[in-house]
Amino acid sequence: MSAGMVVIGPAQAFSLADLSQGDASQGLKMALEKGAATAIGLLGVQDGFMGNDKVRIGLPEIMQKGARMFKTMGMSKQLDALSLQMNRAAEAAVPLSQKLLTQSIQNMSVQDAKSILQGGDTSVTRFFIDKTRMPLTEEFMPQVKQVLGQLGVVEQFNALAGKLSGLGLLSKDNAQLENHVTAKTLDGLYLMIGEEEKKIRQNPAQAGSAMLSKVFGALR
Repeated sequence: MSAGMVVIGPAQAFSLADLSQGDASQGLKMALEKGAATAIGLLGVQDGFMGNDKVRIGLPEIMQKGARMFKTMGMSKQLDALSLQMNRAAEAAVPLSQKLLTQSIQNMSVQDAKSILQGGDTSVTRFFIDKTRMPLTEEFMPQVKQVLGQLGVVEQFNALAGKLSGLGLLSKDNAQLENHVTAKTLDGLYLMIGEEEKKIRQNPAQAGSAMLSKVFGALR
């Protein structure tokens, strides 16, 4: 949203029953677009993940448990580099979500709009998760692998994790570092979309759009 956009004042009081299907659908789609754009803008930049305590990606649990041992082996710098690179991978991947998020908005049915609007503070975010988590996992993975591949320690971790997985001590999904980073990247993306959704619901008049104010104001 441009910094110079005029904030819309209090809208005429509407109830949800007063909204047409078209208005409900349009308002919801605008909320989806605004939440997605804000999240991508916050996360898809340098330090978008690394500089944000809410979404910063930490080492996998198995590495956290073994961190002291790794440090005694003189691998402190490698662990720090790996932590940074994991977050850089997330920051590089997030902008790739724009196309799929936009498609999910365009394909949303008018009939679903009101039910989603009434579904709670994060129903818009759950819509995104249901529609995009699996395809975005596939979309993010090559980018995450490319960025992580710049560190030799990644191969060391994957080799160790693979052995633990073979012994039944680690799930296969967590045996590859890129899986961990991709999953946490998506968690962070949806978290930030959810935060924006809550802001719109709590104060729709401040969203800067008459339609958003009308639709989400009807829920208050």
